[in-house]
Amino acid sequence: MNAASPLLNVNGIEVIYNHVILVLKGVSLQVPAGHIVALLGGNGAGKTTTLRAVSNLLAGERGEVTKGSIELRGERIEALTPADLVARGVIQVMEGRHCFAHLTIEENLLTGAYTRKDGKAGVGATLEKVYTYFPRLKMRRNSQAAYTSGGEQQMCAIGRALMASPSMVLLDEQNTNVALRYAHYGYILETGRVVMDGAAHELAQNEDVKEFYLGLSKEGRRSFRDAKFYRRRKRWLG
Repeated sequence: MNAASPLLNVNGIEVIYNHVILVLKGVSLQVPAGHIVALLGGNGAGKTTTLRAVSNLLAGERGEVTKGSIELRGERIEALTPADLVARGVIQVMEGRHCFAHLTIEENLLTGAYTRKDGKAGVGATLEKVYTYFPRLKMRRNSQAAYTSGGEQQMCAIGRALMASPSMVLLDEQNTNVALRYAHYGYILETGRVVMDGAAHELAQNEDVKEFYLGLSKEGRRSFRDAKFYRRRKRWLG
């Protein structure tokens, strides 16, 4: 992807856990402002580690970026704290449904606006926007989060991120089909490396992507786990 001044520029980063385990091996990607970029790959490919590197949440997992650079609007951000990044508009929705169980749905949503400085009117307008995106949340706004469904809690987690009026949302645990349907561009990770990238609609039509990531082949649906010969294909990992 060619972008003169991307919102996010990840350039050749390596990530090591516990000082010895190399997880990311020179990952580069760009996110232009206003674009949706999908990061795809199998379990253990490095997707979550990449997102945690951007939002600087690696330290809690005993991980660190040891090479390369990460820039937000041209500013190096590796040394910033997660709180610094939130203040700059970078919000991560973690894998799994992270809601405050004892709070109502609306109370959960409002916790996402704690960094806002534009007053009640601005927060209220964003809340109504979130309810427009997720009508189910408006129906359950007074329900305690602990007693809502898993899907409702996931909507709540995304809605809470939107309440911060972010410049970038890092959404973990994407559905591949949905991600490619709505994304502008995509990167495919395997064993800590980017093995393919391109326009999302082109990736969605690629036969290898359809077979290994969308579960489709000329013989019909096929699971990624059953594709035993996949790792031996030199054109992917060579």
